[in-house]
Amino acid sequence: MQYQIQGQPFPVVTMTLNAEETIVCQKGAMAWMTPNMEMQTKGGGIGKMFGRAFSGETMFQNFYTAKGGAGMIACASAIPGEIMPIQITPERTIIAQKSAFLASEQSVTFELFFQKRIAGGFFGGEGFIMQKFSGNGMLFLEIDGSTVAYDLAPGQSMIVDTGNLAAMEATCTIDVQTVKGLGNMLLGGEGFFNTVVTGPGRIWLQTLPLSGLANALARVMPSSK
Repeated sequence: MQYQIQGQPFPVVTMTLNAEETIVCQKGAMAWMTPNMEMQTKGGGIGKMFGRAFSGETMFQNFYTAKGGAGMIACASAIPGEIMPIQITPERTIIAQKSAFLASEQSVTFELFFQKRIAGGFFGGEGFIMQKFSGNGMLFLEIDGSTVAYDLAPGQSMIVDTGNLAAMEATCTIDVQTVKGLGNMLLGGEGFFNTVVTGPGRIWLQTLPLSGLANALARVMPSSK
C-alpha cells in the first residue's frame, strides 16, 4: 500500500492498494474511491463490537478491497487537525486516545486498553479507556489540532493536561497527579488532575482536544431561550 496525506486543517489520506489488498476504516470515513473498490461492513464478533463502542468508535467497520487491479480510496478526517501515520510492528504497539482510529491495513489488530489504576482512569479522564493497536501494518489516527512528539528516556516523565495525550508507545505508562494547592484547583482552570506519562518510549501530544474546542465554542455561542 502507498499513501499520501493532504489538506489542512481538514486532512485526507489517499491510499493506493494493490489487487486484493484490503484496508479497514471507521464508519463514514470514506470520502472518495475508484469504482473497483469493494466494500464489506463487518462487526468481527460481539466482543469486538462492544469493545469498539466502549472506546468511542462505531460497532461496525468498513472493509475496502481492490478488485481486478490496483485501487484507490481516500479517508477524510471529521475534525480539524492532522492525520498521523504510524507503522505498527510486532515490536511496536501503540496506545491511542478514544475515537482516534481512522483507517489501517487489515493486518493491524484493535483491542480495548484499560488504565491499570482505576482511580487514575476515572480522575484522569482520557486515560481510563483507550485503544491498543498491534500486529504489522500502517495505522492512521485522527489528531485534534497539531501534533507534538517527544521521546522519553526510561524513567523520564511528562505532565500532560487531560485530553492532550493523543497516543503513546506501549512501553510508556500513564498515571495521574493531583494539582497542588486548593487555590490552584479551584481558580486555575486546569482541573484537579493531570496525566503523567513515563518512558521509555515516544508520546504524541495534541494541541487542541475536541473537548477543549467544544468548550471554547460554547463560551461564544448564543444561548437558546
